[in-house]
Amino acid sequence: MRFTSPLKRLVTSLFFLAPLTLSAEQKANILFICVDDLRPELGCYGKEHMYTPNIDRLAAQGRLFSRHYVQVPTCGASRAALLTGRYPRTGADLGNGAISAAHKRAQSTTTLPQTFRDNGYTTISIGKVSHHPGGLMGKEWNDPSKVEMPGAWDQHLMPSGEWKTPQRAMHGLAHGVPRSRGKSPAIEIEEGPDTLYPDGLITNTALEHISQLAKQEKPWLLAVGLIKPHLPFTAPKQYWDLYEGKDLPPVQHPEKPERSLTWSKSGEFLGGYSHEEKDPREDTAYAAHVRRHYYASVSYVDAQVGKILNALEQSGQKDHTIVVLWGDHGWNLGERRIWGKHNLYEEALHSPLIIRSPEMKQAGTAADAITETIDIFPTLCELTGVVKPNTLDGASLAPQLKVATAESDGIARSFWKGSQSLRTDRYRLTRQTSKSKATDYNLFRFPETETPNSEQTQKVAAQLESQFFTP
Repeated sequence: MRFTSPLKRLVTSLFFLAPLTLSAEQKANILFICVDDLRPELGCYGKEHMYTPNIDRLAAQGRLFSRHYVQVPTCGASRAALLTGRYPRTGADLGNGAISAAHKRAQSTTTLPQTFRDNGYTTISIGKVSHHPGGLMGKEWNDPSKVEMPGAWDQHLMPSGEWKTPQRAMHGLAHGVPRSRGKSPAIEIEEGPDTLYPDGLITNTALEHISQLAKQEKPWLLAVGLIKPHLPFTAPKQYWDLYEGKDLPPVQHPEKPERSLTWSKSGEFLGGYSHEEKDPREDTAYAAHVRRHYYASVSYVDAQVGKILNALEQSGQKDHTIVVLWGDHGWNLGERRIWGKHNLYEEALHSPLIIRSPEMKQAGTAADAITETIDIFPTLCELTGVVKPNTLDGASLAPQLKVATAESDGIARSFWKGSQSLRTDRYRLTRQTSKSKATDYNLFRFPETETPNSEQTQKVAAQLESQFFTP
């Protein structure tokens, strides 16, 4: 549940009573684009060094949420929060098997695609939408008897091309080469078309399905999960060339915090791939090189987003389709001396969210309200007129879509291992609790001009303690 005051709930419900939907006879389609490990380091978020014209175009036509935060800084658990609309409740909800664990605990677990399928939608996923690309599990993530989300999708697809299986494609290098853990390079640039890497295949498959879905009368939910810029940071050379010789902005907060409850050793990045004995924490030239590869991967993904948006427009369905672009979490590119995502700092939890809805007003104006990933499920229900399940913890973002300056409850909650973090307008307060130790806190103030002292930390902790989520 969201901790909104009764008065605010009443005012919100009265002011925003009319749903933001198409006519009652025609439910809106939904195109949901998931992007893995995507920081809000994009042109539309004010980062002029980035080349992201297609995502920027979507933001200009829709609503960019400037302060959107994920529930968990890892792929599977963040996507589980998205797809269930719920905060994590157990340790199993914090891992990459979170969505399948939820189904094992209770077969009645309600998911976003299942809800829309039950309400007459054709539901299709392509690429990485839940944790496993294609939605299947098993040894190579291609066993049709082991479905990650039973009953959710009419089709769940992962074109794997030269890589042959979803598992090999997920971390694949060019020309069908799979990753060898700890031995394959973390970065790669090769000459070739967009299909040189799996996202090109995912996009082409999405284009085919948009064309097919446009011919049917039923409404549809098409989820397209693009894998880059997830490690390894790879892209066709044309996207690397966009950053060749370009000056990069300095890394903000490059030092490890003096006190840290959730600092990460960057194990996925440093241990999962080969770096030829280079460490970006010590080698500034290598650090800049890695950042350019990450940016190239982002621009490669942006090009795929552009193709998908163009196909939607060419299909004649643009004015009948809600479009969502969502990043499953951020990624530290050297901030706090971390290269990775497994932490509760701002860089790992802040991710892009853009929603374009038919008939929306004030398009192109960003919403500054604090929002969370669990808000997306109830938002799509309200926009389409689908009755939302009573199990959801999030709150609809329809008010912010109607009026960009509309407020939210002002708090985003995130979780990692034994810690929770609250993001408010001014603070990020992280709490760690264990049976053997007293509760401990970390506090950051925004803008981060300084770290509050212990006295300030205790004062803010006392003010916000009741806002931590307890299942």
